[in-house]
Amino acid sequence: MLRPIALIAALTASLAAADSDLILHHGKIVTVDSRFSIAQAVAIKANKIVAVGAGREILAAERGPHTRVIDLQGRTVLPGLIDSHVHALEAGLSEFRGKLPPLDSFAAVQAYIKDQARRTPPGQWIVVPRTFPTRLHELRMPTREVLDVVTDHPVLFDASYIVILNSMGLKVSGITRDTPNPPRGEIVKDANGEPNGILKNAAKLVKGLNAHASFTEDEKLQALEHMLRLYVEAGLTSVGDRAVNAEQIALYQKLKAQGRLPIRAVLTWRPDGSRPAQELVDAINHAPYTTGTGDDWLKFGAFKLTLDGGMTIGTAYQRHPYGPFGRQLYGKTDPDDRGQLFIPADKLLTIMRAARNRGWQLTTHDQGGGAIDAWLDCLQALDRERPIAPSRSFVMHASFQSPEAIARMQKMGLLADVQPQWLYLDGPALEKVFGHQGMRYFFPLRSYRNAGILLASGSDHMIGWDKNKAVNPYNPFLSMWIEIARRTDRGEVLYPEERLTREEALRSHTIWAAYMQFAEQVKGSLEPGKLADLVVIDRDYLTCPEDQIKDIQPLMTFLNGKLVYSAPDMGK
Repeated sequence: MLRPIALIAALTASLAAADSDLILHHGKIVTVDSRFSIAQAVAIKANKIVAVGAGREILAAERGPHTRVIDLQGRTVLPGLIDSHVHALEAGLSEFRGKLPPLDSFAAVQAYIKDQARRTPPGQWIVVPRTFPTRLHELRMPTREVLDVVTDHPVLFDASYIVILNSMGLKVSGITRDTPNPPRGEIVKDANGEPNGILKNAAKLVKGLNAHASFTEDEKLQALEHMLRLYVEAGLTSVGDRAVNAEQIALYQKLKAQGRLPIRAVLTWRPDGSRPAQELVDAINHAPYTTGTGDDWLKFGAFKLTLDGGMTIGTAYQRHPYGPFGRQLYGKTDPDDRGQLFIPADKLLTIMRAARNRGWQLTTHDQGGGAIDAWLDCLQALDRERPIAPSRSFVMHASFQSPEAIARMQKMGLLADVQPQWLYLDGPALEKVFGHQGMRYFFPLRSYRNAGILLASGSDHMIGWDKNKAVNPYNPFLSMWIEIARRTDRGEVLYPEERLTREEALRSHTIWAAYMQFAEQVKGSLEPGKLADLVVIDRDYLTCPEDQIKDIQPLMTFLNGKLVYSAPDMGK
């Protein structure tokens, strides 16, 4: 029998061990563990989950005199959500100086240009923020005539891998009918042989424009921090920033050093793939980072090159020509145009071999079917030298898949970084280009799962602050609903046989996304020993009517065991 002093010491030690910082109970805890278990309570100490289980048991075993207890009143709790594909600085700067109007028609674009002209000194560039012809009412790429609503300002319409200039923009850039096409780029001409303003992969010809030059470093830090906080308010606790350069890396590192990094971030290093191969190999070999460099707050993920253009602008490299409607939508002049492949096979293999040997996870922007095949050829060559599967390399976007490509991915053990928002916003226009049958393997999520391929879902968010109205919305519940319903914004269901279940859609935003980040042991599910990242939501994701999934709102977001966001009606 213990003496009284020993008994008191033992009881004190027991209470101290059970003294969790926080217990959430009387809820539906969707753990997303290997069995997709449902619990009623979760206990947190420091920054880790210490127990998950039945409410009475957790309260009895884990509550101490200093434990904060929150009654969830039946609400659902999910693991902190992950957006695997954002461009946070660009998005943060896009509305830093003012809210953007919807740019959904030529008239809206022209009104925006006129408004900017009133506040911009003559001779200075006006930039129309990233807008895609697939989302314009006219379903047509604008040309210089559309942008010539002002004559004393050069104007640039940003369509991502394509830019369009007005007449003054062409003039100040010195682009004429005699200007040669840049390497792997094109100056599109009208019927009279004059430039019509469309520059494909030729933005380097534009003179006197630096879109971010007017922002100071402090403003860029503010914009990045603000955008990352908006992600947290949407229920996200981790993001993958998919194209960072030296400047952006430094901004992230400064935010972290100053204690201002509000979310976990995994950075994808994307150097300029147009540089000579040996120059890129040298940069890879001398870089002070590789996959895994960093910690749970800020680390490096993949090495990326941009292999082709975009499907929304007709430069994604396809297996077949775009066809008559593609020529209308994208302003094409060559009936055999399949898009653009930016990096030849031998150069791609040389660079990726160096990156793999340095320890990088590998990926490319590979949008069209032809680019997917070219990327898989490269990975297959590396796989013959040494199995590629342990690197957890992946296809990125890979919008236009094929059964043969999916089988190759399965054989090599590759992953997929997917963007459901494009099906929702661009599916109707793309169906006009490729026909219904041509959309059969457009984001084929069920085919991936049937092949055992893990998916990590991301938004490709780049313009706009509103989670539902941004150019590519970053609302993770909208993303999950699209994966489950496969419904476009016009109400059409595109190939329902490619739907995911609710469980799979949630896994693609949690544990599978964590796996892509080499982090499945520390996040992505609510299990003892993992980081205490979780989100409380306003309805039951698993049982609410399907069309309500996109409307789910986060009520509380916890990151590292701390309440970092609370909806206004929740209090603190």
